[in-house]
Amino acid sequence: MPFGSSGPRVGRWEVMHDHHGPVLRRVEIDADQIDPVWNPAAAEFVAAANAVSLLMPAVEPYFAGAVRRALPDLEPTLAGIARTFVRQELEHQRQHRRFNGRLIERFPALARPEARSRWIYGWLSRTRSLRFSLAFAAASETIAYSLARWTSDHLAEFLRGADPAATDLFVWHLAEEVEHKSVAFDVWAAVDGSRWRYARAGALSIALLAWLVLWSIALQMHSEHRLRSPATWWRTGRLLVSFAFEVVPNLFVSSLPGHHPDQFCDPDWYRHWLVDLEQRRPVASPDSAGRRAS
Repeated sequence: MPFGSSGPRVGRWEVMHDHHGPVLRRVEIDADQIDPVWNPAAAEFVAAANAVSLLMPAVEPYFAGAVRRALPDLEPTLAGIARTFVRQELEHQRQHRRFNGRLIERFPALARPEARSRWIYGWLSRTRSLRFSLAFAAASETIAYSLARWTSDHLAEFLRGADPAATDLFVWHLAEEVEHKSVAFDVWAAVDGSRWRYARAGALSIALLAWLVLWSIALQMHSEHRLRSPATWWRTGRLLVSFAFEVVPNLFVSSLPGHHPDQFCDPDWYRHWLVDLEQRRPVASPDSAGRRAS
């Protein structure tokens, strides 16, 4: 049966995969102690990363909830991997929620886009079908994976002079996006698989992301009195255009029949970085089953 057509997909999933799934880590980062301007030398980059962080407590529970609702329809191995994915996503939002408290203390105007994002993704969760929500989660995970690849190419801007706790927070999240890049896609394919629905959901996801992130960047730049600087506009525009050239082709390709996220080439250093993180920071696995889904 062609990948993306209707009907059972368990056999196709088994052919595509020989990995054991993502690893559940409970990382202890003092996220609520991070200075919101965690790299003064890269203010525009920091504002963009902060804007993405602001969305996580709204976005991650929506994805996790959609995948959790699909668990009864999945074969046992994929269901086990999907459960670990859900727990990873909820752990991400836990840490970002703590950091976001600091963000809003520093930039009170960010309370507006934060509240709007909660309303939007809450409304989607309440009103959209399971199939659409899974397509939205799968396409959004492709966007998140693209962000991880893009960040890998801009590490000098991200790391040089940055607060180590902030870099651990963001790189840990991005590394796990690479690690679980195919899970939401596989769940969507097993339950639905409509490429047209995936493409529509992806277009909506990138539009919402662009609107909410640009709004939050502008508020931060305004608070820092940077909006009148041509250099600020130039650097922000360069970052956003550069990211668009990463995410739009990836999202388009992933919408095509037969494509699977495993066909993307991963930045391999993220995997090694996670091993290093486990040695540097307290990292707990809540239970042995969560350590490696099977």
